[in-house]
Amino acid sequence: MAVVARTSRTTAGSAFSSAVRSFFSYRIFVSALFTLLFFATASVLFKYHPAHSSVNHEIQTTGRAYMHRTFLALKPDPLKTRLELIHKQANDYIMLVNAYASYARKLKLEVSKQLKMFDDMAQNFSDLNVKPTYRTALFESDVPVDEEVLRQFEKEVKDKIKVARIMIAENKEAYDNQLKIQKLKDTIFAVNELLVKAKKNGAFASLIAAKSTPKSLHCLAMRLMGERIANPEEYRDEKPKPEFEDPSLYHYAIISDNVIAVNVVVNSTVMNAQEPWKHVFHIVTHKMNLAAMKVWFKMRPVVRGAFVEVKAVEEFTFLNSSYVPVLGQLESEKLQKFYLDNNADNETNDDENIKSSGDTQQLSMLNHLMFYLPEMYPKLHRIVFLDDDVVVQKDLTALWKVDLDGKVNGAVEICFGSFHRYAHYLNFSHSLIKDKFNPKACACAFGMNIFDLDAWRRERLTDQYHYWQDLNEDQSMWKSGRQSPGLITFYSTTKSLDKRWHVLGLGYNPSISMDEIKNAAVIHFNGNMKPWLDIAMNQFKHLWTYYLNSTTEIVQNCNFGL
Repeated sequence: MAVVARTSRTTAGSAFSSAVRSFFSYRIFVSALFTLLFFATASVLFKYHPAHSSVNHEIQTTGRAYMHRTFLALKPDPLKTRLELIHKQANDYIMLVNAYASYARKLKLEVSKQLKMFDDMAQNFSDLNVKPTYRTALFESDVPVDEEVLRQFEKEVKDKIKVARIMIAENKEAYDNQLKIQKLKDTIFAVNELLVKAKKNGAFASLIAAKSTPKSLHCLAMRLMGERIANPEEYRDEKPKPEFEDPSLYHYAIISDNVIAVNVVVNSTVMNAQEPWKHVFHIVTHKMNLAAMKVWFKMRPVVRGAFVEVKAVEEFTFLNSSYVPVLGQLESEKLQKFYLDNNADNETNDDENIKSSGDTQQLSMLNHLMFYLPEMYPKLHRIVFLDDDVVVQKDLTALWKVDLDGKVNGAVEICFGSFHRYAHYLNFSHSLIKDKFNPKACACAFGMNIFDLDAWRRERLTDQYHYWQDLNEDQSMWKSGRQSPGLITFYSTTKSLDKRWHVLGLGYNPSISMDEIKNAAVIHFNGNMKPWLDIAMNQFKHLWTYYLNSTTEIVQNCNFGL
């Protein structure tokens, strides 16, 4: 039994060993077979060189072509790389030129020269790529790239790129929106600078025309003075008439050195008055204009029985620098320098400085005389104050019957929206102004006012005026003039009148309706375009000249241009 068992184990072991040897022999055979197959394939690949299948150089991804290119990649051709770079650059410029051509089409420039140039250039680039010489030698051949052909191809591409760059540079401004926007901004800025400068020059020229004495007015004053000198007996001063102090009559105050303007104010008032013999006009002027003013009203007496008193401001002896603060300020060298220095050439001046520069009327006491009416006419109870640039169109006697509710000043308010409120005239950054006044308070007009002189004296408003003028010596609260101190003096003491009593703006606003003007009792040519000047607005000028007898010889000889 033991022998049999051992024999069986020996037989099994021999069979297993034989199987192992057979397995390894088979693997060696298979490995050798695959090795031979590999070398056979490699030899075939190195023997054959297939050509490109398309002009666009599409890479074949199957079969021996893929293997062939894989092995070629191991040995890159530097001329091929150079060719690819040149080809890519040409394609980039084709896309750029086509983009400009597309934009030209959107701008509807199909027939324009630029569009044709861009289309032709794009076509030239495309034609160069498919040119038979280059296509065969550079793109469809498997042989190494001919350097001479490549050099010629590169030269032609660079020449066309150069032409394309020139075309794009010449037409870039027409197609580059950012460049166009920047150029437009620069143009707008330059035009705006010219506009600002022109406005300043125009404002200053208008100021000179408005504030300077016109040649015609100077001529009229000289001729009236000549008349006085030639006929002294005819123009002797007359004694004051009792009507000048009669409080039962209708009294007007006109403060001016313009003879012809005062004449229109007086004539228009008298011609529209129902009882002209009850109207008294108190005219105050400078001493140097006094004779001319008296001669005019002596030569041309006011019709219909009205009374005219002409006086010089120097005759009111209480108006001296010890009593009137503004006189002391007007005599100061600093303030005179501020108004007399002409800085129009300085482009940094703002509008307010332009308005103030050269305005010598601010240095005149006539500009501030309105604040002393109660002392100038101590026996009167009420008086109507009229500027010399107004025209009266209706009877004004009803003003003396207006109930002012104990207020001092009856005036038309001129504010609308945020315009012409106290903040527009006063410096509210100053602590005293900020504490005492409301910046949103409505401003009132001066030029046609009814003053209750008794209430004025009771409220001691002239003292209030002096108080604020002393505080404003350095002009830190407001610039010199009449409007701002007038608003301060009559703050909370002004009764608002119906707007039909007083229509303003005929000296600067051409859009005032004629219906509004016709319904107004008084129209005011405030602004620089005064009706006696050449710069007056023609659509309103006839309203003023209607009350001036322009046929008078002395007016015609002075060439007023009316």
